[in-house]
Amino acid sequence: MTKFKGIKHVFFDLDHTLWDFDRNSELAFQDIFEKNSIRVNVEDFLKVYTPINFEYWKYYREARVTKEQLRYGRLKKSFDALQINIDDFLIDRLSIDYIDYLPKHNHLFDGVLELLEELNEKYQLHIITNGFKEVQTLKLQNSKIEHYFKTMTSSEAAGVKKPDSKIFHHALNVAAATVTESIMVGDTYEADIVGAQNIGMQTICFNYHKAVLKADEVVVDDIKSVRLFL
Repeated sequence: MTKFKGIKHVFFDLDHTLWDFDRNSELAFQDIFEKNSIRVNVEDFLKVYTPINFEYWKYYREARVTKEQLRYGRLKKSFDALQINIDDFLIDRLSIDYIDYLPKHNHLFDGVLELLEELNEKYQLHIITNGFKEVQTLKLQNSKIEHYFKTMTSSEAAGVKKPDSKIFHHALNVAAATVTESIMVGDTYEADIVGAQNIGMQTICFNYHKAVLKADEVVVDDIKSVRLFL
């Protein structure tokens, strides 16, 4: 197994890479459905919602929907698919409650704390995220990993979203890092891996989504294994 050479800066995605988004999201939905007296089985809801949410985040990366359209549309389309009639006022309230409750649950993937502790001794660590800045900041703080990261670059701060090369250049500039001494670790192949590779960054794909990837990609099936390459 070949280790990367000359690396000084490790850039991580947050959701689905370090922060267990699916687990935390399920707990947040349980909370807000109970709060708002929504009678739907959370597991049934998530089977419909998860692919719709993935689709809407793709639209958001491509600037086909705004933040507000994403937050509303993913819920509206999910309830419609389940043939549950919920008015727009309640959907708007659920979308706000979801963002409020999501950072209150902060499960990380197994081994994340040990990985960050180990890497922090050898590298400067950073975050690059398409997530909303205010929510991502709370996730880092509430999961008690904020102190590991020298910088956090959000798509809102950069003005563009991954995989746009500008967000990666912006993150490197904020971190005072160069392409050759930096590596990107993320779960979304198009946004994290291809985006970083397009500016010459080396990459490690945490294949959380079990995608079929090219044979020459550096891939790990659990986040702890990143240490084997650094």
